[in-house]
Amino acid sequence: MGKRNDHSRILIYSHDSFGLGHLRRCRAIAHALVQRDAHMSVLILSGSPIIGSYEFGARVDFVRIPGVIKLSNGEYTSLSLKIDLEETLAMRASIIEHTASIFDPDMLLVDKEPLGLRGEIKGTLELLKDRGTPLVLGLRDVMDEPGQLAPEWERKNVVPALRDLYDSLWVYGLPQICDPLEGIDVPRSVRRKVSYTGYLKRERSGGRLTWNPPFNRPFILVTPGGGGDGEDLVDWVLRAYEQGGPLPHPALIVLGPFMQLERQNDFMARAAAVDDVEMITFDSYLEDLMGEAVGVVAMGGYNTFCEILSFDKRAVVVPRERPRREQFMRAKRADDMGLVRMLPVEEVADTGKMIDALISLPDQRRPSEVMVPGLLDGLDRVHALVGEAIADARASAVAYPRRQTA
Repeated sequence: MGKRNDHSRILIYSHDSFGLGHLRRCRAIAHALVQRDAHMSVLILSGSPIIGSYEFGARVDFVRIPGVIKLSNGEYTSLSLKIDLEETLAMRASIIEHTASIFDPDMLLVDKEPLGLRGEIKGTLELLKDRGTPLVLGLRDVMDEPGQLAPEWERKNVVPALRDLYDSLWVYGLPQICDPLEGIDVPRSVRRKVSYTGYLKRERSGGRLTWNPPFNRPFILVTPGGGGDGEDLVDWVLRAYEQGGPLPHPALIVLGPFMQLERQNDFMARAAAVDDVEMITFDSYLEDLMGEAVGVVAMGGYNTFCEILSFDKRAVVVPRERPRREQFMRAKRADDMGLVRMLPVEEVADTGKMIDALISLPDQRRPSEVMVPGLLDGLDRVHALVGEAIADARASAVAYPRRQTA
């Protein structure tokens, strides 16, 4: 299919088996691209079951592929459809490849998983590679400990894809903070494809809050992200308010849509009995709530970390350490630099630790007081890299036109 010179199409793939991180990152990138370029459209391929809960701006749309979910034993199963996993994966791969073929993007941006869930986008990568479409892998600042990531990538046969299929690897962070490929044996040719963008700066939606905190003074936002593994954090904060007496600020706790209903109900009942604690399940404009908050207590996933930096919030981070060490590695490095304060999750039984952290939160430094050049340049840099990739591909197509086959 012929490429358009007056308008660009970007296809973003996100496997989204669980949680909010991948979807929120892809959505932020998509909106930033179209806001910076009136001649660009972005289509997101996602398996997120709640993608329809988010609003998308002009020239950004999504295709929802059948969902899967990762079980506690590490295996996957179909999320809603009562069919075999292999059938679900075959449907997903077919939808992805057909969409890519018809949409005919000027660039494909893959989020985190080089070959997709169980290799489902390999065929799409090969299809677009043959068309001369730039293929880019976007990586968050931290993936996992090398001892965990290396065997995972070997099992998934990732390195040949990085070497032979992808044109570029974009790391949404800075090397002086984290290097996601540290300790991973990859060829120099792959290393040369890496560009660091800085973190992805977030902005408030500009609209009214969808839920107004009923506090007449500054409050702390408590967020475990999607909530699927945030029970320890919520319990720790609740115990602090239950036992700690008056604390400097009230707390708004957003449980997350993936927390088990039984646990949600238990937490809601406890919060109703505590002064200075309000609790909701989900808000699709969490960035607006964070913008209003005086401080943050969070698990410290990538998106939350970006928002803490973007809104310059004093933060206490309680990172998970299983099944991945990603959050811990990020939080530890950020704590060492003075960007946030980290509380190890193994100290969760010590209510006094959280009480002390909440009392001292107003005296913490703000992230802006730590000078890190280029820290929040990510979205501007991604936009520039997209433009360069498309321009190079179009110039190459003119210089070396592909022979049309019947």
